[in-house]
Amino acid sequence: MNLPWHLYLMAILYILAGFNHFRKPGMYIKIIPPFFKNPKIINILSGIAEIVLGILLMFTLTTQYAAWGIIALLIAIFPANLYMFQNKKASFGLPKWILFVRLPLQIVLIFWAYQYTL
Repeated sequence: MNLPWHLYLMAILYILAGFNHFRKPGMYIKIIPPFFKNPKIINILSGIAEIVLGILLMFTLTTQYAAWGIIALLIAIFPANLYMFQNKKASFGLPKWILFVRLPLQIVLIFWAYQYTL
């Protein structure tokens, strides 16, 4: 069965984002709220999760499981997006409105992934 092109697009986006955790770890470690212990491990695990889930999206047998995994991952990383919005040091100097818009964007990404759980 051929998968739709937008599923491959989603997969590629997550795979690239996952590899970016290893290319620029400091960027991700900076946005992990301090109440989480060992941000380096969290960065590595979330990067691996994005890569693996992105790959699993591309196989009919695992698409639904991967989509549920992405939903769980997006919920798990929401505190980092909130921390970026609340903490000037974690904001990378981005305007507050952009950081605010990123928060509901998580809902859009969750909805996108949900389309492949059915």
